[in-house]
Amino acid sequence: MSSKERPTLGGTRIKTRKRNIAAPLDPAAFSDAVVQIYLDNAGDLELIAKSIESSDLNFSRYGDTFFEVVFTGGRTQPGTTKPDEGERHPYSIIECEPTREVILPSVIYIQKILRRRPFLIKNLENVMRRFLQSLEFFEENERKKLAIFTALAFSQKLSGLPPETVFQPLLKDNLVAKGIVLTFITDFFKEYLIDNSLDDLISILKRGKVEDNLLDFFPPTKRSNESFSEHFSKEGLVALVEYNDKKIFEVKLKEMKSALTTQITEEADISEVIETVKVRVRDAKLPDIEVVRVLWDVLMDAVQWSGKNQQQNANSALRQWMDLPCICLSRKPLNELELLNTFCTSGKLELELMYKVQMQCYEDAKLMKLFPEIIRSLYDQDVLAEDTILHWFRKGTNTKGRQTFVKALEPFVNWLEEAEEEE
Repeated sequence: MSSKERPTLGGTRIKTRKRNIAAPLDPAAFSDAVVQIYLDNAGDLELIAKSIESSDLNFSRYGDTFFEVVFTGGRTQPGTTKPDEGERHPYSIIECEPTREVILPSVIYIQKILRRRPFLIKNLENVMRRFLQSLEFFEENERKKLAIFTALAFSQKLSGLPPETVFQPLLKDNLVAKGIVLTFITDFFKEYLIDNSLDDLISILKRGKVEDNLLDFFPPTKRSNESFSEHFSKEGLVALVEYNDKKIFEVKLKEMKSALTTQITEEADISEVIETVKVRVRDAKLPDIEVVRVLWDVLMDAVQWSGKNQQQNANSALRQWMDLPCICLSRKPLNELELLNTFCTSGKLELELMYKVQMQCYEDAKLMKLFPEIIRSLYDQDVLAEDTILHWFRKGTNTKGRQTFVKALEPFVNWLEEAEEEE
């Protein structure tokens, strides 16, 4: 071997690495193949499902296209709902009758497909999101079909379809302003509540993060609680109206409680606190019973729990109740219990106050032993009348801890009865 020749390894073959060449996307061919399956089986969803199951179509690559064919009968143009070139079939959801009996088989059919190919759920989300964001491009009866399908999909628990996929895309300003969203969501509510309870609907709305923002579905010019009640009452959704009224009521109570707590913390004059309650009761039309309950909560929240154990806490609370802590302004003492005196104006309200005290003492261990002392304090300050206390003792209907509290209050009741006999 000459010195210029390079050494080589005998008997070896040098392989060149081939690149992975991806096949070009061809959604049109895929769409035509699925359409042909529909046509071959004359729209029979049972047979179509079996044909799709036995086919070798690439669903992982063309999942969006598949659901376009299911919903509209063929492929749609990218980013729109407009039909694209290619074959189409007349058995789509958009082409069927707008009734639950006709649309339900399509929901069940999709459920079967998703059970076999669970990865397609993301494609279903994509297509539904796109269609819902483009509702204005559908005809009114087509939008109703989509609303019915959506309601039935949730009723059938369609492979965990996320509610936010449905509700969030609807909140586009232009769709809301045109009233399209309100009509769609109304059709959805009515259809869903046929098979499901209001609690089920609220659960979906919570998961969709719209439960507290139902007015956002209304056009800006109609975004009021009055419009909400009028619209859904007219549509026969009275239960939804009552639920919304209850939520509004709870918000107003919470706001009043927060305002009163702030005033008491800042040692506002009691007359200002009373005026705040009167104004909020008038504006929000709050019932007297709820007002009394809120006032009690506010006063109890003002009690300082400074002890490190239950007995110390009990002693601390008892001292504050028996000493009747005051709200002071300009050195002018005013009893906090004047709040209750102002609004607890009948035997019925006094009895409700006793039930409220009973429940709070029952639910809070540190107050359990304070029940008789609290009742005695309220009696001494003329918040509770003797007749109310005796009625509760003899005929009270709230059973929570009643046996314990009746026994604890018995010495005070005996004293009341003896005083009554002496008179």
